[in-house]
Amino acid sequence: MAGLNDDVSVDIEEISNGGKEHHVKTCHGLVSVVVYGDQEKPALITYPDVALNYLSCFQGLFLCPEAVSLLLHNFCIYHISPPGHEFGAAPICSTDPSPSVEDLADQILEVLNFFRLESVMCMGITAGAYILSLFAIKHKDRVLGLILISPLCKAPSWSEWFYYKVVSNLLYYYGMSGLLKDRFLQRYFSKEARGSSEVPERDVVHECRRLLGERHGVSLRRFLEAINRRHDITDGLRSLKCRTLIFVGDQSPFHSETLHMVAALDRKNSALVEVQACGSMVTEEQPHAMLIPMEFFFMGFGLYRPGRVSDSPTSPLSPSCISPELLSPESLGLKLKPIKTRVPTKC
Repeated sequence: MAGLNDDVSVDIEEISNGGKEHHVKTCHGLVSVVVYGDQEKPALITYPDVALNYLSCFQGLFLCPEAVSLLLHNFCIYHISPPGHEFGAAPICSTDPSPSVEDLADQILEVLNFFRLESVMCMGITAGAYILSLFAIKHKDRVLGLILISPLCKAPSWSEWFYYKVVSNLLYYYGMSGLLKDRFLQRYFSKEARGSSEVPERDVVHECRRLLGERHGVSLRRFLEAINRRHDITDGLRSLKCRTLIFVGDQSPFHSETLHMVAALDRKNSALVEVQACGSMVTEEQPHAMLIPMEFFFMGFGLYRPGRVSDSPTSPLSPSCISPELLSPESLGLKLKPIKTRVPTKC
């Protein structure tokens, strides 16, 4: 489905885990898009949080067998990375103008136009959720639905702005030090996942720590500074008509902001799932908590067809494991009642 024209160029290569990486030329620089699946299927695009890419944000969810049935059976996945966050990215010149959040949202439109995608499902985490929400506000006809994890929607508070301004300056002078890695991991994961002097950090946290060390400081600072200059989109959220499913960990630093966003959205078209004992990255820390709510959310679009998953009582997609609250007509893609859930942390 991808077409070439004089304004957009593409470089395609097979990457080790089976996706195809495209480098799409936009008005604000090259954007890496890794595509998985049949491009004739409906499209689901993802956007990661600050300092991360699609593997460090979404790998836990997409490695669950049930998620493969639920997502890859029904969608072609387009993982969009912020400029300079893809694997093997060349350093960005420090003199290049930094993009704004508006520029990053406009890049998504150019990516959709390149792949000739009319309307898409969107999934984003924290900063990525903000960018996708902004895109949905600006281009309502291009978004089928939103799946947002620990999203942002307000302008940063003074304390948040100052905190990440200091982080940005430390990145400039010292690079991704051990101290900064710890600060970013606090943004992503719960205290339990990060461990302590007596309890080692979980494997997913250890791997994220390793991947943070591969980030280019300039690229990271540009995205971080764009998010630190974000504006309040609460009023725009009130005009959204697309269905929205929101997940948040009860230990996420952005828990209160997520609740603010839920209050701003149309209650008929939005639902909140609060995950206990979890940080911001529900996709990595407790991916199973997302499966049943997403299954019913997609049913409302007529997109989900059952795959070959276990029908045993231990399967997250087994009818015996579905909460009665999710079986009401409201829940079938229209409105999932807010629930709290705690599930095993590993697939």
